[in-house]
Amino acid sequence: MSSNIYFNTKSKFTIRRSMINIGTRLHHSIAPKHALKTARNLLLTPVRSTSKNDDPVGLLRSTHLTSEGRLNTYQIGNGPVWILSHGWSGSASQFFPLMEHIASQGFTALAYDHPAHGQSEGRHAHLPAFVQAFDELVDNVDDVVGIIAHSMGSASVLESRHPKVEALPFLLIAPVLNYVDNLYDMVGKSGFSMTLFGAMIKHIEDKYQYSLDTINPYQKLVSRHQQTTIVHDERDRFAPFKNSKSAENEATNITLVATQGQGHGRILQSDLTMTAFDNLV
Repeated sequence: MSSNIYFNTKSKFTIRRSMINIGTRLHHSIAPKHALKTARNLLLTPVRSTSKNDDPVGLLRSTHLTSEGRLNTYQIGNGPVWILSHGWSGSASQFFPLMEHIASQGFTALAYDHPAHGQSEGRHAHLPAFVQAFDELVDNVDDVVGIIAHSMGSASVLESRHPKVEALPFLLIAPVLNYVDNLYDMVGKSGFSMTLFGAMIKHIEDKYQYSLDTINPYQKLVSRHQQTTIVHDERDRFAPFKNSKSAENEATNITLVATQGQGHGRILQSDLTMTAFDNLV
């Protein structure tokens, strides 16, 4: 969904939310098909962020064809491959400093722009599309030895249906582990009609044969057998730190690295994130 809704942390009543609720409910009642199309454009269109990092020396750009369209990929280094998956309204360029560090340790860092993100094709995106694109990318990359994911990208790799992903170590950075609850909470706080939102979800479920009821990144995380390291800021405003802490307490193969003052985005370039990668490999 749009960043204005997805990253909306306010909950108090406002006239604007009330008007949104009335307007979207009325639209759905009068013209349901048009309302559904409008909902997809509003809620499933991410912001295409621009790169804030310069291209690393030796960066190779390419494209990868998937059922979700062409994905732009970015690769640096030589050796076994670590795949990096960004979050909602993010892009692979957020990982460039971390990718340089990975390459310096004797690995290949391979990041990509999710569908409708960065330079990849597509207009709309959602978690099933994230999962589908990720699985198809993994299927066509040899010698993958680990996965790194940020924010909603963490939810997509935990939800991956690819058989070889389960055997890989994960480095999750500011992961969104309560994806479904967070999704409904944020849409509800925006004032958007939950009935119309439900109709849009049903459309996605039918198309991808992917029920929202089956999505549970937290449970899939604590059920993993391979090592997972989480780097998470204690005051992250968008992905609750308490969920990462709870996961660490519940599973013996999860290591949590807590940061302070790194937020949800700056943490990608934190020294503690670089060190966490070194310790994981």
